[in-house]
Amino acid sequence: MQHPEPKIVASRAEWLAARRALLAKEKEATRLRDTVAADRRALPMVRLDKRYEFDGPDGRTTLRALFGDRRQLVVYHFMFAPAWDEGCKSCSYVMDNVEGGLAHLAAADTAFAAVSRAPLAKIEAFKARMGWRFPWVSSGESDFNYDFHVTLDEARGSVEYNYESVAELRRRGEVPQAASDMPGFSVFLRDGDDVFHTYSTYQRGVDIFLNTYNLLDLTPLGRGEARPMQWVRYRDRYTT
Repeated sequence: MQHPEPKIVASRAEWLAARRALLAKEKEATRLRDTVAADRRALPMVRLDKRYEFDGPDGRTTLRALFGDRRQLVVYHFMFAPAWDEGCKSCSYVMDNVEGGLAHLAAADTAFAAVSRAPLAKIEAFKARMGWRFPWVSSGESDFNYDFHVTLDEARGSVEYNYESVAELRRRGEVPQAASDMPGFSVFLRDGDDVFHTYSTYQRGVDIFLNTYNLLDLTPLGRGEARPMQWVRYRDRYTT
């Protein structure tokens, strides 16, 4: 963890004046966030004509089936390539932060599922190790990861990430040269059996879902990281 600059010691009155100045900025940021959320809800949507199928614990399933009887579906693109023995450490951190709220999502007519390319047997073993309960399916025999640009493969036509050219992102060092699977969230809405893609977010767009980060951002030491998630471990690998 990085050590911050020394804090300024102030009187209560000086602290209160600085806190009120910061509050004005916080309120401005909250209003902007509300505006962005409204703009996000107003985005047009795209009807999905392709039938996406996955391997799940009960056999083959579809994107439509992941909704159950709910109108909305949030999918987390969990980095877990077929050759890996464990899911991504950072994605595991994301899901540790998200899982506790899934019952509340369901109450708001919204389903949730994670999707990875790894074989189902590997997914199930890692899920059991981590003690997770959310639905998690394998897209290994599907175009899903490529069509939503979370598996980078020029041969499969997946050459952009976060709405930019992968080549440009790699030139800037924002995507590792050897990276293939990448994280993100995608959101879908259904009308009967018709499924529509409404939103996807990647890279720093995932930050807002990390309550641990949100809490650390309140503290004087902050996130204390030289690189994003450098300090993160699988939750069963922390020593303190």
